Amino acid sequence: MSQHTLSAEPYHIQIEFSQSALVIIDMQNDFCTEGGWAHLAGLDIRRTSSVIPRIKDVVTVAREAGLTIVHTREGHLPDLSDCPESKQRKMRRTGYEYGQKGPKGRFFTRGTWNNDIVDALKPLPGEIVIDKPGKGAFYSTDLDAILRAGDITTLIVCGVTTHVCVSSTLREAADRGFDSILLADCCQSYEEELHQGALDVLRMPAALFGWLATSDDFIALLRECE
Repeated sequence: MSQHTLSAEPYHIQIEFSQSALVIIDMQNDFCTEGGWAHLAGLDIRRTSSVIPRIKDVVTVAREAGLTIVHTREGHLPDLSDCPESKQRKMRRTGYEYGQKGPKGRFFTRGTWNNDIVDALKPLPGEIVIDKPGKGAFYSTDLDAILRAGDITTLIVCGVTTHVCVSSTLREAADRGFDSILLADCCQSYEEELHQGALDVLRMPAALFGWLATSDDFIALLRECE
């Protein structure tokens, strides 16, 4: 095994690509596409959808390099048995409910268009897809076991939203002993202040929850190692 140095904040990090996975958080229609929940709730999906082309670039190179790729989707079973009432109660304040029927299907419901990954980032056969009922990708999922079975120690993270599901996953990963690197230009929130605030947390000197890097630096390093 050989380690490679990735330029990052708050300090550079060593990566072993054979033990790394690209984790793409919640790039699904309900968060990024017209007709989905966020669009109907009045949130700025131009921001969340803006990172799709850059994530696609990263995914393309990661696939060529044979990197493990994980996609996550936040959503619930059709009978909502995995959706706590407290979560539903908070959602109602947006004017919508989990499982409510929208113009293209039921919001955040597995097996619907709403819960699908956007067309440009569709998982390929054999890539890992994690359906999660919470914000973090580890809560009530098999992600930890899957990563450990693959001897994965480092996560390269991107997706939406920076301050919610992405940040939750980074914190969960840190508590489980994984190193995480967030690609700063491959994640986004509906508001700039929330996005930048989440990035600033990762700039803390101790890298408590992970590192910040750019997709350009990551892609360049991955290509160097092919």
